[in-house]
Amino acid sequence: MIDFHCPQCNALFSVADNLAGRRARCKKCQTPFTIPDPVRQEQMAIAPPAEAKIPPRIRRLKADAEQMAQAFEDFPVIKIRKMEGTPPELYEVEYFVKSLERIPGRKEPVERDYHLVEIQLISDYPRMGPKCKMLTPIFHPNIEPATICVGDHWTAGERLVDLVVRIGEMIAFQAYNIKSPLDAEAAMWADLHARELPTDDRNMRPPELD
Repeated sequence: MIDFHCPQCNALFSVADNLAGRRARCKKCQTPFTIPDPVRQEQMAIAPPAEAKIPPRIRRLKADAEQMAQAFEDFPVIKIRKMEGTPPELYEVEYFVKSLERIPGRKEPVERDYHLVEIQLISDYPRMGPKCKMLTPIFHPNIEPATICVGDHWTAGERLVDLVVRIGEMIAFQAYNIKSPLDAEAAMWADLHARELPTDDRNMRPPELD
C-alpha cells in the first residue's frame, strides 16, 4: 500500500501499489494530484547526481596538460618549465638544443644550446593555433622575437605535444623555410650554409609519442 498526504489539505490516503503515478483528486478538498511512486522516489534519492557537462575547450586543455606532462617528464631535450592556469593555458618550454643566435658586432651567428619558448593557448584554441614566441635570442629564418611561424601548418586536430616537438625541430634547423622568412638575414645565411645544417640532428620526439 502507498500512504501519502494531500498536498493541499494534508488529508491522509492509503491506496494500492498499482495506482502509483496515476492522477487523482482529493475527496475532501477536490485538489488534483499525482499519487506518489515510492520506488521511483527511492531510486532518485540514491542515484548519484549527473555530472555537469565539460565544455569541449576545457576537455582539450586538460588532455593537453596530461599529454605534455607525460611526454616530457623524463625527456632530456625538451622540458616543461612552467604551466599556468587550471587547466593550463600558458606554457614555458625549455629546449636543450643546438641552434644559433646573433651577437651584435659579429658577422657570423654563434652557437646557442638553450632556448626558452612561451606557448599561449588563446581563446579560439584549438580552432586557431597557439601564440608562440621566443623568450631567448635565436637566429632563424622563421622565428623572430615576438613570433614563431607555426600558424600555416596548424590544424585543430594537432596535439600540443606535437607542436612542441615541431618547434624543437625548427630551432635545430631540421625544419625551416627560406622562401617566406620572418628574418631575411637568417634565411640568406641558411641558404649559403645549407651543408652545415641542421645544427642539431637529434630526435626531438620523446619515445612516449612514437
